[in-house]
Amino acid sequence: MTKKKVHEHLTSCDASRQMIEIAAQRGIETVFDRASAMRPCPIGAAGVCCKNCAMGPCRVVSAKEAGEPAKVGLCGATQETIASRNFARMVAAGAAAHSDHGRGVAEVFLLAARGEIPGYGIKDEQKLLQLGLDFGLDVANLSVQELAVQVGEKCVSQFGQQEGELVFLKRAPLKRQELWRKHRLAPRGIDREVVELMHRTHTGVDQDYKNITAQAARCALSDGWGGSLIATELQDVMFGTPVPVAGSINLGVLKADEVNVIVHGHEPLLSEMVVVASQDPDLLDLAKKNGAAGINVAGMCCTANEILMRHGLPIAGNFLQQELAIATGAVDAMVVDVQCIMQAVQKTAENFHTLVVTTSPKAKMQGATHIEFDEHDAIATAKKIVRAAVENFTRRDRKAVNIPDVRTDMVAGFSHETINYLLGGTFRSSYKPLNDNIIGGRIRGIAGVVGCNNARTTDDEPHILLIKELIKNDVIVLTTGCVAMACGKAGLLTPEAAKHCGAGLAEICETVGIPPVLHLGSCVDNSRILMAATAVVKEGGLGDDINELPAAGAAPGWMSEKAVSIGHYFVASGVYTVFGTTFPTLGSQVYTDYLFNGLEESWGGMWDFEPDPLKMAAKMIAHIDKKRAALGIDKARERVLMDMAMRRELEAT
Repeated sequence: MTKKKVHEHLTSCDASRQMIEIAAQRGIETVFDRASAMRPCPIGAAGVCCKNCAMGPCRVVSAKEAGEPAKVGLCGATQETIASRNFARMVAAGAAAHSDHGRGVAEVFLLAARGEIPGYGIKDEQKLLQLGLDFGLDVANLSVQELAVQVGEKCVSQFGQQEGELVFLKRAPLKRQELWRKHRLAPRGIDREVVELMHRTHTGVDQDYKNITAQAARCALSDGWGGSLIATELQDVMFGTPVPVAGSINLGVLKADEVNVIVHGHEPLLSEMVVVASQDPDLLDLAKKNGAAGINVAGMCCTANEILMRHGLPIAGNFLQQELAIATGAVDAMVVDVQCIMQAVQKTAENFHTLVVTTSPKAKMQGATHIEFDEHDAIATAKKIVRAAVENFTRRDRKAVNIPDVRTDMVAGFSHETINYLLGGTFRSSYKPLNDNIIGGRIRGIAGVVGCNNARTTDDEPHILLIKELIKNDVIVLTTGCVAMACGKAGLLTPEAAKHCGAGLAEICETVGIPPVLHLGSCVDNSRILMAATAVVKEGGLGDDINELPAAGAAPGWMSEKAVSIGHYFVASGVYTVFGTTFPTLGSQVYTDYLFNGLEESWGGMWDFEPDPLKMAAKMIAHIDKKRAALGIDKARERVLMDMAMRRELEAT
């Protein structure tokens, strides 16, 4: 049996297989080993374990499992109450994580606008003007700096707002806005909805699973149309709205003869400055004096997507590759901020010379070196971190370096504005060509495939099987986060990937020169998918609301609470959304049935669960076809070359 076969069930990535083998030879434990050794708790995974008070935990197993009537908690809480509370608390935690990211960006943006911190500026004035219009500011009579200050103040205020509605809800289709108001789902303020949801799910408060689910939607919408959207928009204004850029991905981007700095996490405020610091002449000279040919900055997790889209810098790997990157022996510093950072990276680093640097007061780690990011002197902080990496290069054991010769080229940076431009050019930018091709049937529909990697599945495989099946059936895919990285490693993020498509989608990709899978950014950038869906609705011809579009969403390998918040705000925005691997409410048949079947009638969106990626694709395509039929565009239309007489006849009618 070859080494490839030994670890084939763990990952579909050749570089990861090689490093898992090397780690095993060195006696280094990885997430894959821990997943094999530890089974998930079946009661907790099903969402029917309540630990919200000290009388528990109460394990409320189903009647089938218990062989008797379904149990309730000591307080009398039913399965559906407990499952909905647990689900809602996942939404609250996920929304808090994304929104706190957005808050940090807004605060730095405001400081930069006031001229209080060096290193940050305004790179996209057009988007700044649009934000000014969103907030009803007098953009015609304000300087760029004055406008930036007022936009920053307005964005910061959205977090603590107590009454009214979040401003960006106005970007949604009018019909969707009316639905949110009708069902009292419109968020009043970002922090308020998180706090209220945690209060409602406290012991002895809200005990109606439908009411809990509605507040969970209100909270999730404050993430998707609030905190995450604020983060995306302000990052674009400060660092530039992404445009298509060539890049490369996988552990092979690490360089044996250079200082390797991996930036890992989710907030680009620091990573942008690390990129600048890595180009500092003094630090480059120091690197050469220490025997290195240069300084190589590579990303991991969503920070990787940020520096790829704006600088074309390489991605070292996804969430499940963070320990494997260190195991190459070539990483001189792994610089982390917040979210998705395994505590195990420090233990792995102790086998090598790698310096793990924490930078956020919110996220420290025992054993790691803490160099706190100071936004008031961001460049100095970044230089200090890069200098530490350069100095650490001298401690590298050259004999311990094992970098897999595996890397793949890709194209990323497809913001919703870029899609608009690519379809129509500078003077006629429009979503009309996309809508026309959906109506005409060359594109069957749109799928948003997002989320994480999960060690309970074969790494990357569910994403790739699902997406290849979708594009084979002429469904164009929008992707973010670690799913986008899986697509990059599989070669699906280049125009040449059109060879995997059905004839209609392949024709569009070849004509426009785009991949069939469009990389839109990091996990907060799922807000770009919302904006793209809204643009399709507003262009016309495909219904009046997001739920009428031939579109579906999926997270085949999700693992974090952020994914549950994302999924719920897509459902509340009218999208059929299917998760793989596991689903956190399966222990309650009543509550699961409500999420999977009861929501669609009132919200237009619904949840679903399917662990098999090919069956998941079939469900998504069936939903897309159902929406096509409802729009009356399910029949194939003959392409007719119209002569002048036919055109006159059209004009007459």
